[in-house]
Amino acid sequence: MIDLDESDRAILRALRSDATLGTGELGRRLGLSQPATWRRVRRLTQAGVLSGRRLVLDREALGFGVTVFLGVKLATKGRVSLDEFERAAAAIPEVQTIEHVLGLYDYRLRVVARDLPDFERVLRRRIMTLPGAGNVEANVLMSEERLPGPL
Repeated sequence: MIDLDESDRAILRALRSDATLGTGELGRRLGLSQPATWRRVRRLTQAGVLSGRRLVLDREALGFGVTVFLGVKLATKGRVSLDEFERAAAAIPEVQTIEHVLGLYDYRLRVVARDLPDFERVLRRRIMTLPGAGNVEANVLMSEERLPGPL
Protein backbone atom coordinates (compact mmCIF):
# COMPACT_ATOMS: atom_id res chain seq x y z
CA MET A 1 0.00 0.00 0.00
CA ILE A 2 1.28 3.44 -0.93
CA ASP A 3 0.73 6.65 1.02
CA LEU A 4 -1.26 9.12 -1.06
CA ASP A 5 -1.37 12.83 -0.35
CA GLU A 6 -4.00 15.24 -1.65
CA SER A 7 -2.00 15.98 -4.83
CA ASP A 8 -1.78 12.25 -5.61
CA ARG A 9 -5.53 11.90 -5.09
CA ALA A 10 -6.17 14.94 -7.31
CA ILE A 11 -4.02 13.37 -10.05
CA LEU A 12 -5.96 10.10 -9.78
CA ARG A 13 -9.33 11.89 -9.89
CA ALA A 14 -8.27 13.91 -12.95
CA LEU A 15 -6.94 10.84 -14.78
CA ARG A 16 -10.08 8.89 -13.92
CA SER A 17 -12.09 11.61 -15.69
CA ASP A 18 -9.72 11.88 -18.65
CA ALA A 19 -6.89 9.34 -18.91
CA THR A 20 -5.52 11.10 -22.02
CA LEU A 21 -4.23 14.08 -20.04
CA GLY A 22 -0.51 14.61 -20.37
CA THR A 23 1.59 15.60 -17.37
CA GLY A 24 1.89 19.20 -18.60
CA GLU A 25 -1.88 19.74 -18.82
CA LEU A 26 -2.46 17.71 -15.67
CA GLY A 27 0.05 19.88 -13.77
CA ARG A 28 -1.54 23.11 -15.06
CA ARG A 29 -4.97 21.95 -13.88
CA LEU A 30 -3.67 21.02 -10.44
CA GLY A 31 -1.19 23.84 -9.90
CA LEU A 32 1.88 21.60 -10.14
CA SER A 33 4.89 21.82 -12.42
CA GLN A 34 5.15 19.36 -15.30
CA PRO A 35 8.27 17.65 -13.82
CA ALA A 36 6.63 17.29 -10.39
CA THR A 37 3.49 15.87 -11.98
CA TRP A 38 5.55 13.49 -14.11
CA ARG A 39 7.42 12.24 -11.01
CA ARG A 40 4.16 11.66 -9.15
CA VAL A 41 2.54 9.82 -12.07
CA ARG A 42 5.69 7.71 -12.46
CA ARG A 43 5.68 6.86 -8.71
CA LEU A 44 1.98 5.92 -8.87
CA THR A 45 2.65 3.75 -11.92
CA GLN A 46 5.67 2.02 -10.37
CA ALA A 47 3.67 1.34 -7.20
CA GLY A 48 0.96 -0.31 -9.30
CA VAL A 49 -1.71 2.28 -8.46
CA LEU A 50 -1.85 3.23 -12.15
CA SER A 51 -1.65 0.23 -14.44
CA GLY A 52 -2.66 1.37 -17.87
CA ARG A 53 -5.28 3.49 -19.50
CA ARG A 54 -8.51 2.35 -21.06
CA LEU A 55 -10.42 3.41 -24.07
CA VAL A 56 -14.15 3.41 -23.39
CA LEU A 57 -16.21 2.56 -26.43
CA ASP A 58 -19.85 3.54 -26.79
CA ARG A 59 -21.46 0.14 -27.34
CA GLU A 60 -24.74 1.64 -28.53
CA ALA A 61 -22.99 3.77 -31.15
CA LEU A 62 -21.30 0.57 -32.36
CA GLY A 63 -24.65 -1.18 -32.70
CA PHE A 64 -24.66 -3.18 -29.45
CA GLY A 65 -27.83 -1.93 -27.75
CA VAL A 66 -28.31 -4.75 -25.24
CA THR A 67 -26.12 -5.67 -22.28
CA VAL A 68 -26.97 -8.77 -20.24
CA PHE A 69 -25.39 -10.07 -17.06
CA LEU A 70 -25.42 -13.85 -16.90
CA GLY A 71 -25.06 -15.94 -13.79
CA VAL A 72 -23.65 -19.31 -14.85
CA LYS A 73 -23.68 -22.36 -12.59
CA LEU A 74 -21.40 -25.14 -13.80
CA ALA A 75 -23.26 -28.41 -14.20
CA THR A 76 -20.34 -30.79 -14.00
CA LYS A 77 -18.26 -29.89 -10.99
CA GLY A 78 -14.93 -31.64 -11.15
CA ARG A 79 -15.31 -32.83 -14.74
CA VAL A 80 -14.67 -29.53 -16.45
CA SER A 81 -11.81 -27.40 -15.30
CA LEU A 82 -12.45 -23.76 -14.52
CA ASP A 83 -9.65 -22.84 -16.93
CA GLU A 84 -11.41 -24.70 -19.75
CA PHE A 85 -14.67 -22.85 -19.11
CA GLU A 86 -12.88 -19.49 -18.89
CA ARG A 87 -10.90 -20.08 -22.10
CA ALA A 88 -14.03 -21.05 -24.02
CA ALA A 89 -16.01 -18.08 -22.65
CA ALA A 90 -13.16 -15.68 -23.48
CA ALA A 91 -13.27 -16.86 -27.11
CA ILE A 92 -16.83 -15.52 -27.50
CA PRO A 93 -16.54 -11.94 -28.84
CA GLU A 94 -19.81 -10.82 -27.23
CA VAL A 95 -18.54 -11.75 -23.74
CA GLN A 96 -17.04 -8.57 -22.29
CA THR A 97 -16.10 -9.76 -18.80
CA ILE A 98 -15.76 -13.11 -17.05
CA GLU A 99 -15.86 -13.06 -13.26
CA HIS A 100 -15.37 -16.14 -11.10
CA VAL A 101 -17.62 -15.48 -8.11
CA LEU A 102 -18.65 -17.04 -4.83
CA GLY A 103 -22.36 -17.54 -4.25
CA LEU A 104 -25.34 -18.90 -6.12
CA TYR A 105 -23.45 -18.97 -9.43
CA ASP A 106 -19.90 -19.92 -10.31
CA TYR A 107 -19.43 -17.22 -12.96
CA ARG A 108 -20.82 -13.85 -13.87
CA LEU A 109 -20.53 -12.84 -17.53
CA ARG A 110 -21.20 -9.46 -19.10
CA VAL A 111 -22.51 -10.05 -22.62
CA VAL A 112 -23.35 -7.48 -25.29
CA ALA A 113 -25.62 -8.04 -28.28
CA ARG A 114 -27.20 -5.99 -31.03
CA ASP A 115 -30.74 -6.66 -29.77
CA LEU A 116 -32.67 -9.35 -27.89
CA PRO A 117 -32.91 -11.78 -30.84
CA ASP A 118 -29.13 -11.44 -31.28
CA PHE A 119 -28.66 -12.10 -27.55
CA GLU A 120 -30.86 -15.21 -27.83
CA ARG A 121 -28.64 -16.47 -30.67
CA VAL A 122 -25.49 -15.88 -28.59
CA LEU A 123 -27.08 -17.57 -25.58
CA ARG A 124 -28.27 -20.66 -27.46
CA ARG A 125 -25.34 -21.18 -29.81
CA ARG A 126 -22.41 -20.02 -27.70
CA ILE A 127 -23.10 -19.63 -23.98
CA MET A 128 -25.18 -22.80 -23.48
CA THR A 129 -22.57 -24.84 -25.36
CA LEU A 130 -19.69 -23.78 -23.10
CA PRO A 131 -17.94 -26.72 -21.44
CA GLY A 132 -19.68 -27.47 -18.16
CA ALA A 133 -22.37 -24.79 -18.52
CA GLY A 134 -25.42 -25.66 -16.45
CA ASN A 135 -27.99 -23.25 -15.09
CA VAL A 136 -27.92 -19.75 -16.54
CA GLU A 137 -29.77 -16.71 -15.24
CA ALA A 138 -29.98 -13.54 -17.34
CA ASN A 139 -30.40 -9.98 -16.12
CA VAL A 140 -30.82 -7.33 -18.82
CA LEU A 141 -29.10 -4.02 -18.05
CA MET A 142 -31.64 -1.19 -18.05
CA SER A 143 -29.27 1.69 -17.19
CA GLU A 144 -25.80 2.15 -15.80
CA GLU A 145 -24.18 4.86 -13.74
CA ARG A 146 -20.47 4.90 -13.02
CA LEU A 147 -19.70 5.98 -9.49
CA PRO A 148 -16.46 7.82 -8.78
CA GLY A 149 -15.10 5.43 -6.16
CA PRO A 150 -13.27 6.10 -2.90
CA LEU A 151 -10.92 8.90 -3.99
